[in-house]
Amino acid sequence: MQREPTQRTLAPHERIPVTHPPPARALVEACVASPAEAMAAEAAGAGRVELCASLVEGGITPSAGLIAAVVARVSIPVAAVIRPRGGDFTYGADEVDVMLRDIALARDAGVSAIVTGALTPAGTVDVDLMRRLVETAGPVPVAFHRAFDLTPDLPAALNQLRELGVARILTSGGAQRALDGIAMLSRLVQLAGTGLTVMAGGGVRVDHVAELVAGSGVREVHARPTKAVTSRVRRSGGLSFGESGPDAAAGRQELDSGGIRALVQALAG
Repeated sequence: MQREPTQRTLAPHERIPVTHPPPARALVEACVASPAEAMAAEAAGAGRVELCASLVEGGITPSAGLIAAVVARVSIPVAAVIRPRGGDFTYGADEVDVMLRDIALARDAGVSAIVTGALTPAGTVDVDLMRRLVETAGPVPVAFHRAFDLTPDLPAALNQLRELGVARILTSGGAQRALDGIAMLSRLVQLAGTGLTVMAGGGVRVDHVAELVAGSGVREVHARPTKAVTSRVRRSGGLSFGESGPDAAAGRQELDSGGIRALVQALAG
Protein backbone atom coordinates (compact mmCIF):
# COMPACT_ATOMS: atom_id res chain seq x y z
CA MET A 1 0.00 0.00 0.00
CA GLN A 2 1.34 3.40 -0.99
CA ARG A 3 1.85 5.68 1.98
CA GLU A 4 0.19 9.08 2.00
CA PRO A 5 2.78 11.87 1.78
CA THR A 6 3.20 13.82 4.97
CA GLN A 7 2.41 17.51 4.85
CA ARG A 8 5.41 19.72 5.64
CA THR A 9 4.84 22.80 7.75
CA LEU A 10 5.89 25.88 5.84
CA ALA A 11 8.53 28.14 7.29
CA PRO A 12 7.43 31.75 7.90
CA HIS A 13 9.36 33.03 4.87
CA GLU A 14 7.62 30.44 2.63
CA ARG A 15 4.07 31.35 3.54
CA ILE A 16 2.02 33.30 1.04
CA PRO A 17 0.54 36.38 2.71
CA VAL A 18 -3.24 36.51 2.79
CA THR A 19 -4.44 39.62 0.94
CA HIS A 20 -8.19 39.03 1.10
CA PRO A 21 -10.23 41.35 3.33
CA PRO A 22 -11.48 39.96 6.63
CA PRO A 23 -14.74 37.99 6.53
CA ALA A 24 -17.80 40.20 6.28
CA ARG A 25 -20.97 39.59 8.22
CA ALA A 26 -22.91 40.65 5.13
CA LEU A 27 -22.01 40.00 1.51
CA VAL A 28 -21.43 43.02 -0.71
CA GLU A 29 -22.68 42.66 -4.28
CA ALA A 30 -21.21 45.22 -6.67
CA CYS A 31 -23.10 46.38 -9.73
CA VAL A 32 -20.66 46.39 -12.66
CA ALA A 33 -20.75 47.05 -16.39
CA SER A 34 -17.38 45.81 -17.67
CA PRO A 35 -14.68 43.19 -17.09
CA ALA A 36 -12.41 45.85 -15.59
CA GLU A 37 -15.07 46.88 -13.09
CA ALA A 38 -15.77 43.24 -12.19
CA MET A 39 -12.10 42.55 -11.52
CA ALA A 40 -11.78 45.73 -9.47
CA ALA A 41 -14.84 44.77 -7.42
CA GLU A 42 -13.41 41.32 -6.72
CA ALA A 43 -10.06 42.79 -5.67
CA ALA A 44 -11.91 45.17 -3.33
CA GLY A 45 -13.61 42.27 -1.55
CA ALA A 46 -17.04 42.07 -3.21
CA GLY A 47 -18.62 38.66 -2.76
CA ARG A 48 -20.56 38.78 -6.03
CA VAL A 49 -21.02 41.07 -9.04
CA GLU A 50 -24.23 41.95 -10.82
CA LEU A 51 -23.45 42.53 -14.49
CA CYS A 52 -25.56 44.82 -16.63
CA ALA A 53 -25.32 47.27 -19.52
CA SER A 54 -26.65 50.81 -20.05
CA LEU A 55 -26.67 51.93 -16.45
CA VAL A 56 -28.15 55.28 -17.52
CA GLU A 57 -31.35 53.28 -18.12
CA GLY A 58 -31.13 51.52 -14.78
CA GLY A 59 -29.38 48.50 -16.29
CA ILE A 60 -30.35 46.23 -19.19
CA THR A 61 -29.15 42.86 -20.49
CA PRO A 62 -25.38 42.75 -21.16
CA SER A 63 -24.19 41.22 -24.42
CA ALA A 64 -23.28 37.55 -24.59
CA GLY A 65 -19.67 38.54 -25.19
CA LEU A 66 -19.59 40.76 -22.12
CA ILE A 67 -21.08 38.02 -19.95
CA ALA A 68 -18.53 35.48 -21.18
CA ALA A 69 -15.63 37.90 -20.68
CA VAL A 70 -16.60 38.71 -17.09
CA VAL A 71 -17.22 35.07 -16.16
CA ALA A 72 -13.77 34.23 -17.53
CA ARG A 73 -12.00 36.97 -15.58
CA VAL A 74 -13.33 36.70 -12.03
CA SER A 75 -13.62 33.86 -9.55
CA ILE A 76 -16.53 35.30 -7.55
CA PRO A 77 -20.13 34.62 -8.65
CA VAL A 78 -21.50 36.62 -11.58
CA ALA A 79 -25.21 37.47 -11.72
CA ALA A 80 -26.43 38.66 -15.12
CA VAL A 81 -29.30 41.09 -15.52
CA ILE A 82 -31.96 40.07 -18.02
CA ARG A 83 -33.97 43.17 -18.98
CA PRO A 84 -34.58 43.78 -22.69
CA ARG A 85 -35.00 47.56 -22.47
CA GLY A 86 -35.33 50.50 -20.11
CA GLY A 87 -38.66 51.86 -18.98
CA ASP A 88 -41.35 49.85 -17.25
CA PHE A 89 -41.30 46.13 -16.49
CA THR A 90 -44.33 44.99 -18.49
CA TYR A 91 -43.28 43.08 -21.57
CA GLY A 92 -44.82 42.04 -24.87
CA ALA A 93 -44.46 38.69 -26.60
CA ASP A 94 -41.42 39.69 -28.70
CA GLU A 95 -39.63 41.04 -25.64
CA VAL A 96 -40.41 37.86 -23.71
CA ASP A 97 -38.88 35.83 -26.54
CA VAL A 98 -35.70 37.90 -26.26
CA MET A 99 -35.61 37.44 -22.47
CA LEU A 100 -35.94 33.67 -22.74
CA ARG A 101 -33.15 33.51 -25.32
CA ASP A 102 -30.90 35.76 -23.25
CA ILE A 103 -31.45 33.66 -20.12
CA ALA A 104 -30.42 30.53 -22.03
CA LEU A 105 -27.26 32.26 -23.32
CA ALA A 106 -26.35 33.58 -19.86
CA ARG A 107 -27.00 30.20 -18.28
CA ASP A 108 -24.76 28.45 -20.82
CA ALA A 109 -22.05 31.09 -20.29
CA GLY A 110 -21.71 30.00 -16.67
CA VAL A 111 -23.36 32.77 -14.67
CA SER A 112 -24.19 31.99 -11.06
CA ALA A 113 -27.56 33.76 -11.11
CA ILE A 114 -30.11 35.44 -13.35
CA VAL A 115 -31.43 38.84 -12.25
CA THR A 116 -34.77 39.73 -13.80
CA GLY A 117 -38.30 40.87 -13.05
CA ALA A 118 -41.70 41.34 -14.68
CA LEU A 119 -44.85 43.15 -13.59
CA THR A 120 -48.44 43.27 -14.78
CA PRO A 121 -50.02 46.58 -15.88
CA ALA A 122 -51.50 46.74 -12.36
CA GLY A 123 -47.99 46.70 -10.88
CA THR A 124 -48.20 43.23 -9.36
CA VAL A 125 -45.77 40.38 -10.05
CA ASP A 126 -46.39 38.84 -13.47
CA VAL A 127 -46.62 35.32 -12.10
CA ASP A 128 -47.06 33.57 -15.45
CA LEU A 129 -44.06 35.25 -17.06
CA MET A 130 -41.87 34.84 -13.99
CA ARG A 131 -42.68 31.13 -13.97
CA ARG A 132 -41.43 30.85 -17.56
CA LEU A 133 -38.27 32.80 -16.75
CA VAL A 134 -37.49 30.64 -13.71
CA GLU A 135 -38.12 27.45 -15.68
CA THR A 136 -35.80 28.63 -18.47
CA ALA A 137 -33.05 29.41 -15.95
CA GLY A 138 -33.20 25.79 -14.83
CA PRO A 139 -30.65 25.11 -12.09
CA VAL A 140 -29.38 28.70 -12.14
CA PRO A 141 -30.93 30.70 -9.25
CA VAL A 142 -33.15 33.64 -10.19
CA ALA A 143 -33.15 36.98 -8.38
CA PHE A 144 -35.96 39.53 -8.72
CA HIS A 145 -34.61 43.06 -9.14
CA ARG A 146 -35.94 46.32 -7.73
CA ALA A 147 -39.10 46.22 -9.81
CA PHE A 148 -40.19 44.49 -6.60
CA ASP A 149 -40.36 47.90 -4.91
CA LEU A 150 -43.03 49.03 -7.39
CA THR A 151 -45.50 46.36 -6.31
CA PRO A 152 -48.42 47.60 -4.18
CA ASP A 153 -48.01 44.93 -1.46
CA LEU A 154 -44.40 43.93 -0.82
CA PRO A 155 -45.11 41.03 1.58
CA ALA A 156 -47.65 39.56 -0.86
CA ALA A 157 -45.17 39.92 -3.72
CA LEU A 158 -42.51 38.19 -1.64
CA ASN A 159 -44.81 35.23 -1.01
CA GLN A 160 -45.59 34.94 -4.71
CA LEU A 161 -41.92 34.97 -5.66
CA ARG A 162 -41.06 32.39 -3.03
CA GLU A 163 -43.74 30.07 -4.42
CA LEU A 164 -42.26 30.54 -7.89
CA GLY A 165 -38.85 29.41 -6.67
CA VAL A 166 -37.12 32.80 -6.83
CA ALA A 167 -33.96 32.68 -4.73
CA ARG A 168 -33.25 36.36 -4.00
CA ILE A 169 -35.05 39.70 -3.96
CA LEU A 170 -33.29 43.06 -4.32
CA THR A 171 -35.26 45.73 -2.49
CA SER A 172 -35.07 49.03 -0.66
CA GLY A 173 -38.15 48.10 1.33
CA GLY A 174 -40.19 50.31 -0.97
CA ALA A 175 -38.31 53.49 -0.02
CA GLN A 176 -36.06 55.66 -2.13
CA ARG A 177 -33.10 54.53 -0.01
CA ALA A 178 -32.73 51.19 1.72
CA LEU A 179 -31.82 53.03 4.91
CA ASP A 180 -35.27 54.62 4.92
CA GLY A 181 -36.91 51.26 4.35
CA ILE A 182 -35.36 49.47 7.33
CA ALA A 183 -38.69 48.64 8.98
CA MET A 184 -40.09 47.01 5.85
CA LEU A 185 -36.78 45.29 5.09
CA SER A 186 -36.83 43.77 8.57
CA ARG A 187 -40.37 42.54 8.01
CA LEU A 188 -39.45 41.04 4.65
CA VAL A 189 -36.41 39.28 6.11
CA GLN A 190 -38.64 37.68 8.75
CA LEU A 191 -41.22 36.63 6.15
CA ALA A 192 -38.54 35.21 3.84
CA GLY A 193 -37.12 32.83 6.43
CA THR A 194 -34.25 30.67 5.25
CA GLY A 195 -35.48 29.75 1.78
CA LEU A 196 -35.33 33.21 0.23
CA THR A 197 -32.66 35.89 0.50
CA VAL A 198 -33.60 39.54 0.91
CA MET A 199 -30.81 41.81 -0.34
CA ALA A 200 -30.86 45.52 0.49
CA GLY A 201 -30.18 47.94 -2.33
CA GLY A 202 -30.84 51.57 -3.10
CA GLY A 203 -28.51 54.37 -2.05
CA VAL A 204 -26.36 52.10 0.13
CA ARG A 205 -23.41 54.10 1.49
CA VAL A 206 -20.49 53.36 3.76
CA ASP A 207 -21.60 55.81 6.44
CA HIS A 208 -24.78 53.87 7.16
CA VAL A 209 -24.31 50.34 5.80
CA ALA A 210 -23.58 48.85 9.23
CA GLU A 211 -26.71 50.50 10.62
CA LEU A 212 -28.71 49.21 7.66
CA VAL A 213 -27.58 45.63 8.16
CA ALA A 214 -28.01 45.70 11.93
CA GLY A 215 -31.44 47.28 11.75
CA SER A 216 -32.91 45.21 8.93
CA GLY A 217 -31.28 41.81 9.41
CA VAL A 218 -30.28 41.50 5.75
CA ARG A 219 -27.21 39.41 5.00
CA GLU A 220 -26.47 40.93 1.60
CA VAL A 221 -26.24 44.49 0.28
CA HIS A 222 -26.08 45.78 -3.29
CA ALA A 223 -24.20 48.93 -4.24
CA ARG A 224 -22.52 50.84 -7.02
CA PRO A 225 -20.32 53.64 -5.70
CA THR A 226 -18.97 55.59 -8.66
CA LYS A 227 -16.35 58.12 -9.60
CA ALA A 228 -16.11 60.44 -12.58
CA VAL A 229 -13.65 59.60 -15.34
CA THR A 230 -12.73 62.40 -17.74
CA SER A 231 -12.30 61.50 -21.38
CA ARG A 232 -8.77 61.86 -22.77
CA VAL A 233 -10.10 62.36 -26.29
CA ARG A 234 -9.82 65.90 -27.64
CA ARG A 235 -13.31 67.15 -28.47
CA SER A 236 -14.36 69.12 -31.49
CA GLY A 237 -17.70 70.91 -31.67
CA GLY A 238 -20.74 70.38 -29.46
CA LEU A 239 -22.13 67.19 -30.93
CA SER A 240 -24.70 65.20 -28.99
CA PHE A 241 -25.01 61.42 -29.23
CA GLY A 242 -28.28 59.63 -28.55
CA GLU A 243 -30.13 60.80 -25.46
CA SER A 244 -27.06 61.37 -23.26
CA GLY A 245 -26.70 65.07 -23.97
CA PRO A 246 -23.83 67.18 -25.35
CA ASP A 247 -21.48 66.35 -22.48
CA ALA A 248 -21.63 62.58 -23.00
CA ALA A 249 -18.25 62.50 -24.75
CA ALA A 250 -16.59 64.56 -22.02
CA GLY A 251 -16.47 61.74 -19.48
CA ARG A 252 -18.31 58.94 -17.76
CA GLN A 253 -18.96 57.33 -14.40
CA GLU A 254 -17.26 54.09 -13.43
CA LEU A 255 -17.24 51.85 -10.38
CA ASP A 256 -15.28 53.23 -7.45
CA SER A 257 -13.54 50.13 -6.14
CA GLY A 258 -12.43 52.10 -3.10
CA GLY A 259 -16.08 52.56 -2.24
CA ILE A 260 -16.65 48.81 -2.45
CA ARG A 261 -13.63 48.19 -0.24
CA ALA A 262 -14.95 50.67 2.30
CA LEU A 263 -18.33 48.92 2.40
CA VAL A 264 -16.66 45.54 2.94
CA GLN A 265 -14.50 46.94 5.74
CA ALA A 266 -17.48 48.62 7.38
CA LEU A 267 -19.22 45.24 7.53
CA ALA A 268 -16.20 43.25 8.68
CA GLY A 269 -16.99 41.36 11.85
